[in-house]
Amino acid sequence: MPRSRKAPLVVAMAGASGAYAARLLLERSPWPTLLVVSRWARAIYERECGPFDTLARLASRVYDPSDLEAPPSSGSVPTAGMVILPCSINTLAHIAGGLADNLITRAAHCHLKERRPLILGLRETPLTAIDLQNAARAAAAGAVVMPLSPPFFMFQGKSAEQISLHDLMGAYVDRVLALLGRPLAANWENLI
Repeated sequence: MPRSRKAPLVVAMAGASGAYAARLLLERSPWPTLLVVSRWARAIYERECGPFDTLARLASRVYDPSDLEAPPSSGSVPTAGMVILPCSINTLAHIAGGLADNLITRAAHCHLKERRPLILGLRETPLTAIDLQNAARAAAAGAVVMPLSPPFFMFQGKSAEQISLHDLMGAYVDRVLALLGRPLAANWENLI
């Protein structure tokens, strides 16, 4: 990919279902992307979407989650923000507990301490009281906990049979990008 002077967006994938949304995020990001994928996330991506290489080609750079010397592990490296999509309950627990034992959790810690956007696309359900407490702790530290729940209102006037997974995840990813500063093409105000 061509080099850009824009600060990159860190995109991380933890081991939970929902990998298609991460692919759409990489495709739609107006920022260059730094991709970090856990071993389990890679396996799930391949089951849900196909060869990992097709995903890796969408990123400006791909890092191994064990590489704690990679640029996203330092708060001194400017970024547009970080999105963990999907974010597993285990990754949420590590972030809420302040554990930075791999590149995903270390980069998340850096985003919190530097007061940069950190969006956690929480994928698992139902949630236990422990999960809810961890989500509250992460939110109190500055993260945006955004469960993988699309904005269904974006599809008013369409029947359920007319709406695809691509449509639902695309609307969710557009909301994620809006939280990072890219304006939405459509919103509640111009849909009603």
